[in-house]
Amino acid sequence: MKNQGSMADLPLDNNALACTYAALILHDEGLEIDASKILKLTQAAEVEVEGFWPGLFAKTLARQDMNKLLTTISGGGPAGGGGGGGGGGAAAPAAGGGAAPAKEEKKKAEPEPEEDEDMGFSLFD
Repeated sequence: MKNQGSMADLPLDNNALACTYAALILHDEGLEIDASKILKLTQAAEVEVEGFWPGLFAKTLARQDMNKLLTTISGGGPAGGGGGGGGGGAAAPAAGGGAAPAKEEKKKAEPEPEEDEDMGFSLFD
């Protein structure tokens, strides 16, 4: 395969991306994530990374639970405005009405579950 450019032609975050993939491969294989193994994988992929990246990733990931990192969804920053608040609760029963009308009203308020509609596409096609 012909080398299509130098490291200077690549965006700066490719160093981190290459180390991330290497760390994921090591984790998937059940191996310890250390700088020498990350460097070996990036070299095998013919990706040059600056010397500090493998060590930085190895030290950072040594303090982390990789399974937790992979399964925890992070917002990654401040969230935009959330959804509006829900509607108020049911009105208090009228005097002398008792609790029976509230139960009947609750039954009416529960909509039947909708079936999944085919929208003409699938996420997995």
